[in-house]
Amino acid sequence: MNTMNRRDLFVALSSFAALAAVAAEGQGQEPGSLPEVMAVPAPPGSAGDPVLAVSRSFRFEDLPVVKTANGETRAVTRGVLPTGEAVELHETTLLPGHMPHPPHQHKHSEFMLVREGQMEFENNGKPERVGPGGVMYAASNMLHGLKNVGTTTANYFVIAIGRDT
Repeated sequence: MNTMNRRDLFVALSSFAALAAVAAEGQGQEPGSLPEVMAVPAPPGSAGDPVLAVSRSFRFEDLPVVKTANGETRAVTRGVLPTGEAVELHETTLLPGHMPHPPHQHKHSEFMLVREGQMEFENNGKPERVGPGGVMYAASNMLHGLKNVGTTTANYFVIAIGRDT
């Protein structure tokens, strides 16, 4: 039996994530403007999402960067798996003391994997502290939010699964 450790998972996620960058590349922003809320790809399962039927890798340096007042985000991939699940993956770098956006809820579910830094996960009104290597899960329609509670930037991946329609 072949088991996957956290390092293997992050490598796989990094590779999987780059496909969204290609999809988001056409969604530019005005030079010099820094939106207050993190710009992330549309929820998974939107009309016209490609079927992710070809294996590939995604190099971090090739991912398009969208800068905001809170940090930056890199879209990796978005589409529908051949097995039918809608997915979207992005990586966010969040400045100390910042949130990507206010707490919210949506139909799709999300996994958030902390690569660096100290995050506070608002889990339906209950704060939970999560550090490097930690994973947070936001179930469908549950209130959730993130905040960098550390003194350095935090980096984390978001894997959204499911449709919002």
